[in-house]
Amino acid sequence: MPDAEPAARPSARVLAYGRIRDDIIAGRFAPGALLSENELAAALGLSRQPVREALLLIAQEGLVEVRPQSGTYVTRIDPDRVREAQFIREAIELASLAACSAPSDEEERMLRDLVARQRAASDRDEFYPLDEEFHRALLGLAGHSNAWAAVSAAKGHLDRARYVGMSATRGVQDYVDDHERVVDALAAGDADAAAEALRGHLRFVFADLEAVRAQHPELFDGTEAAQSRPARTGRPSRR
Repeated sequence: MPDAEPAARPSARVLAYGRIRDDIIAGRFAPGALLSENELAAALGLSRQPVREALLLIAQEGLVEVRPQSGTYVTRIDPDRVREAQFIREAIELASLAACSAPSDEEERMLRDLVARQRAASDRDEFYPLDEEFHRALLGLAGHSNAWAAVSAAKGHLDRARYVGMSATRGVQDYVDDHERVVDALAAGDADAAAEALRGHLRFVFADLEAVRAQHPELFDGTEAAQSRPARTGRPSRR
């Protein structure tokens, strides 16, 4: 039997996009920070071109603002974009869940394994990618995995609020409890209970938003505290 084909390596632009976007979501690049293409390229071991292309893609999501003759700055969290993204996400995920039948044994094992891995997460940095994987897997139950790209592209500002909220308003295990309730309802064939559990889980971001905004007004558009700009930064995290 011939050896399996090696997995395709991500393009330089895709690599730069993922790393820079992740650092913005996690707050490692603070709102208002000036990003240097040269420093980003050096830190990532890439040329400036894929970094520039990645920043343009990130700008389309409203996570950075490119100012001619000035530079590229990380935007502050826009509450209106958070609400719009939540509307899109809830509509897509609940519609997909409504189209699901009860999961197969294999699908249930996969979901419960994800929940178990989330239980073992020590902090939000470990939990966050598993949370993304769980919601993508829920879409996959009804054959809608490709819809995750639309959800992901819309929710940059939402994710930033959620990420801060994971330590400011609820513990990681509270989110895992939500996921377990969804899986339990699906396994029991109770579509209504699964939808109710998922809806409540997704809408908790509104409580997060108000709590985080009260605790960290400097992260948000339209606040006096947002007028001071953090120091220049341009190095992605080492991951």
